[in-house]
Amino acid sequence: MSFVVTPPAIPSIPVVGESARFPIHRMYCVGRNYEEHAKEMGHTGREAPFFFMKPADAALVAEAGQTVAMPYPTLTSNLHHEVELVVAIGKGGANIAAANALQHIYGYAVGLDMTRRDLQNEMKKQGRPWCIGKGFDFSAPIGPITPAAQVPAIHSAAIALQVNGQERQRSTIAKLIWNIAETIEQLSAAWTLQPGDLIFTGTPEGVGAVVRGDVLLASVEGLQPLHVQLV
Repeated sequence: MSFVVTPPAIPSIPVVGESARFPIHRMYCVGRNYEEHAKEMGHTGREAPFFFMKPADAALVAEAGQTVAMPYPTLTSNLHHEVELVVAIGKGGANIAAANALQHIYGYAVGLDMTRRDLQNEMKKQGRPWCIGKGFDFSAPIGPITPAAQVPAIHSAAIALQVNGQERQRSTIAKLIWNIAETIEQLSAAWTLQPGDLIFTGTPEGVGAVVRGDVLLASVEGLQPLHVQLV
């Protein structure tokens, strides 16, 4: 098959213990999925889950042991970090029951949902979509994927973020408002999930601004850590 322009490369992520890589199809994100983060954003209670998306090529992939450089994005003076557990889908499907959801997971990774908070807040005020605050280039740093069988305790794992060696965020995956299985059930009712999909499951409290030169260390217990430097 020929194309009128050169087709883009398929973005992909390294897999722990494998030479083959995980191809990215879509990146879904869950909004306000930790109670304390919902409160710091001005909301309370267990809302019905809601989702937004990032382009697949917004992934900024870090190889194992690498500190990946993230260019500070344009149009913002208030770039925020949000550490998240990322779920990698290995088996697709629609209307997946929560009881069967974990069978669809290939593995897990540590990710960052980087956010141009000033632009997001302005779009919220105007009642407009806030893709410009979430879906910009390099807005989804992500580390290597660990196959699910290697991290059986992921559902109670600690999640944390340090900036320049100082802790900013800390919680556990057990505090997700909508747990991993429930999230897959809800998401697959709206979209048919495909192998290669990623789900950013939400961030705990403590989000805040970072600037050029800052070094971020994002971690989830049992997974390869993610090192990012803003440039």
